[in-house]
Amino acid sequence: MTPVPPVQNSPDVRRWTGIAAIGVAVLVSTEFVLHQVIGPRPELDQKPELVDFFVAHHIGLLTIVLIDTVLMASIIVFLAGFRQIITHARHDLQWIADITFGAGMVFVAITMVGDAMEAGSALDVVNLVPDASAIRALTEGHAVMFGATGCVLLAVISASSAYTVLASRALPRWTGVVAWVVAGLQIFGLATIFGGTSDRYWFSSGGVGVTLTATFPWVAWVITVGVVTIRGHGGFRRRDAIAPAPD
Repeated sequence: MTPVPPVQNSPDVRRWTGIAAIGVAVLVSTEFVLHQVIGPRPELDQKPELVDFFVAHHIGLLTIVLIDTVLMASIIVFLAGFRQIITHARHDLQWIADITFGAGMVFVAITMVGDAMEAGSALDVVNLVPDASAIRALTEGHAVMFGATGCVLLAVISASSAYTVLASRALPRWTGVVAWVVAGLQIFGLATIFGGTSDRYWFSSGGVGVTLTATFPWVAWVITVGVVTIRGHGGFRRRDAIAPAPD
């Protein structure tokens, strides 16, 4: 008789959700520092200055794109773990948790497209005669993806996350309340599509406003949830836990 191989335990979902969130924190911090080192981009109609900027900083910009790719992989792991935590506590909420995960995957996809556009702008000056028009077109495209388009998806992710956290009690209640606040902040990012592409203006697709009021709050929520899950929370219960024996 062939012996039955032992069943290997699955990875701890809370631990890996927390590890992914910590990875998000480290990668976002690294990107922020690199952006500060590089400085603001010239206006898109300043062709000589725009070309000089990409010639001087193309290595840094390509490094940021590479880091962002790893960041998106960490977000995928986080969202998968978050969905598992919710559905483990309340299986009937799976369809809402699937909305969170699905919107997250679309967010990752459009971010990768935006990264490809930014990388294309940087690659336009590598062993090539720079084309300011090509750089401008690619930059305008990725500004919208990182601005209004991304905010719509982050609003869906945040709102559905808030509902499932409050309904399932798989995480502390305050994390669900914070998620509702984050969802509301995304409204600001929607209007930036009408504000141009200047890096120097607060109210623009390329401005700091959408980063500080939309992107950073959601990333902060991800990190917070990761810390909570990796430390453990009483609301997360194994559905297959053995019930205590009756007296």
